[in-house]
Amino acid sequence: MRSTFIHTIIAAAAMTAASAALAQNYPSRPVRIVVVSTPGGSVDTMARTVGPKLAERWGQQVLVDNRPGAGGAIAAEIVAKSPPDGYTLIMGTVASFATNVSLRKSLPYDPVKDFSPITLVATQNLMLLIHPSVPAKSVRELTALARKQPGKLSFASAGNGTGGHLSGELYRMLANIDMLHIPYKGVQPALIDVASGQVSMTFASIISAMPQVKSNRLLPLAVTGGQRSPAARELPTMMEAGVKGYEAATWYGLLAPAGIPADIAGKLNAEVVAILKSPEMSERLSREGADPVGNSAAEFARYIQSEIEKWRKVIRAAGIQPS
Repeated sequence: MRSTFIHTIIAAAAMTAASAALAQNYPSRPVRIVVVSTPGGSVDTMARTVGPKLAERWGQQVLVDNRPGAGGAIAAEIVAKSPPDGYTLIMGTVASFATNVSLRKSLPYDPVKDFSPITLVATQNLMLLIHPSVPAKSVRELTALARKQPGKLSFASAGNGTGGHLSGELYRMLANIDMLHIPYKGVQPALIDVASGQVSMTFASIISAMPQVKSNRLLPLAVTGGQRSPAARELPTMMEAGVKGYEAATWYGLLAPAGIPADIAGKLNAEVVAILKSPEMSERLSREGADPVGNSAAEFARYIQSEIEKWRKVIRAAGIQPS
């Protein structure tokens, strides 16, 4: 019995030493970050912002591999089935790791069981924007108007199940108002029709809406995140503007396949968080309308779970059927 116990301790110590040596030598070859969208989008921008900084620190290539399609499911499945050695990562989003759970009848991956979260990279506020003809100058006035005229106000989005759509549904649910949702095929067509007065309002990213705001064709009332955005500090959050419990942000996070050695996961977290905390990165992401985060793996894991539950309630309340 004593001999077995000693052997067990020796084996555990050997495994720990091997794991530490593996992490110390990591990475010894190029690392791939799989992206859920096409080149040039916001997710791609996040990967191509963080990737080169990791390459500088490691002296190894960090390759961005764009695998768009199926709302991020194609990219997520690729990474879920990759070896958990730290050489294949994914820049995931709120869609691929939270809302897809309720918007799709089936997924070829489990966003919780099949992945090891590394860190939440950044969040990105949307703005609530209205056409200037809408008789409201604040979210409180808009809410009062919607309650007075149920079903008359309309909101545009880039399509069913998109961030703008779900942000509007969350507003409708928490403010207890009735609005008509009008889906478009993309952000720009939605913005154009709100700017022309055909639709009352929309929820859109700060970057995409800013040209219309600067030309006074759209009036911004609030941002959707839990904190004010550096890109529009003068705007209150929806919570500050009177919608209790409202928080809806697009987010981007780095994850690895489940089973990645703890030492490698810890090294990845430390490296990415250090990059995100640098003044240069903060300024760069702010120009994209994003707020860098850089939290612990455990915090990110809890955040993913909370986002899955939150959006499941919103999607069910809105009567959105999975496809």
